[in-house]
Amino acid sequence: MVKSTVKIIGSTLVLLIIIFSIDYLFLRHLFWQRLIINIGIFLIYSLIYFKYLSKE
Repeated sequence: MVKSTVKIIGSTLVLLIIIFSIDYLFLRHLFWQRLIINIGIFLIYSLIYFKYLSKE
């Protein structure tokens, strides 16, 4: 139980760090491009999470 909670919190933090760093470094003033790329990052990350990381 504790391992899965730590894994979920860790993967959420990694996702937030990836999105924030790409937003801050590359897409600071581009609202629509930033929104589309953030949605894409979220979809790809969730696909990877459910395919590989959620299995124990």
